[in-house]
Amino acid sequence: MVDTEGSQLLVADHGGAASVKAEDGSEWLFTSKRTDEAHPFTMHVNFDKFSEGILVGDELVIDGGMATFEVTEKVGNDLRCKCTDPGLLLPRAKLSFWRNGKLVERNFGLPTLSAKDWADIEFGISEGVDCIALSFVKDANDIKYLKTYLSRKSLEHIKIFAKVESLESLKNLKDIIEASDGVMVARGDLGVQIPLEQIPAIQEAIVELCRQLNKPVIVASQLLESMVEYPTPTRAEVADVSEAVRQYADAVMLSAESAIGAYPQKALAVLRAASERMESWSREESMQKLLPQHQLAIALPDRISEQICTSAAEMANNLAVDAIFVYTNYGHMASLLSRNRPNPPIFAFTDNANSRKSMNLYWGVIPLQLPLSDSMEDNFKRTIKLMKSKGSVKSGDTVLVVADSDLNRPCAATSVFQSIQVRIVD
Repeated sequence: MVDTEGSQLLVADHGGAASVKAEDGSEWLFTSKRTDEAHPFTMHVNFDKFSEGILVGDELVIDGGMATFEVTEKVGNDLRCKCTDPGLLLPRAKLSFWRNGKLVERNFGLPTLSAKDWADIEFGISEGVDCIALSFVKDANDIKYLKTYLSRKSLEHIKIFAKVESLESLKNLKDIIEASDGVMVARGDLGVQIPLEQIPAIQEAIVELCRQLNKPVIVASQLLESMVEYPTPTRAEVADVSEAVRQYADAVMLSAESAIGAYPQKALAVLRAASERMESWSREESMQKLLPQHQLAIALPDRISEQICTSAAEMANNLAVDAIFVYTNYGHMASLLSRNRPNPPIFAFTDNANSRKSMNLYWGVIPLQLPLSDSMEDNFKRTIKLMKSKGSVKSGDTVLVVADSDLNRPCAATSVFQSIQVRIVD
């Protein structure tokens, strides 16, 4: 996955390599004028019009609350501010302005994709990237524009994930989810623009809507933030990870913990352990519980696919089968099964390399690539032999099998000849 930077407004720098402490009552100048050297009590902002529309008395908040200032004077395009809530000023800190407890919203008309983003996308394409995480998405048109660009280059297999991290994206959330291949809840940047107490409810709403619309969702940023510096996380961070798992997010993702942190492998081990324990507990607590669904498809063949997969998930739970096998070319049936969050693991078999990689993001799906024939009986025998060799199933296990009669159908032309079988492993 390549992550675009986006046209980030209001990023400030104190000119040093490390953090700087802003003391209570200290006076600072925020300016867009660049110099070759650092100046005490000065923050350089990356956008010339950053003070446009800002009034004396407004609050300037650093990185969602790392430090807070009151605007005391406007000097041309610059702002003089007094620190009212002391804290750390990091390099490339994000700024937001608040008035009477609400974010001061301003639209500067900058494009979602900057010139640097296009260069990064081209680099990602040359390196065979599977996904593009699009930062600071404003509406569905941002997604559609990039998809059209990829389609012209015959790169439709590259998935577009919308990063939800602004008020604008929340206002157009459903349209953005429907247009994208998946969503990333980027809580760090989102927390800069909305009150902190709203983050948990918004995260849960996004995860639930993505599941309903059958789009994978990643919960990202600040999951184990303390492990950037320390070898163990806070217990509150472990609870936060567990909550994302309980909400049935498809994936949780580390950021600074593994990118610049001192304990990247330990952070990953903690993330895995907390996720696996919560997932195991959730399965034990909600056995045979089927999550509510609403119909997505309109055409009859697509509605049949949905019903087949919903029924298969219900059967898998009620019969307490040991595994679900699904044979798919493009991964659509696997995604519909995943949407229902069934108790048994879903093993998805495909002969398409791009489908195998993209299915790694689906909740509960373990994709494997191997040649598939027109004979479903041959496919089943081959995959049973493979899974027995891996120790994933054993003789006497019960397997629910979901299959298409035509694995080579085009993605948009869903076959109506799908089937569900329950098989006992010899």
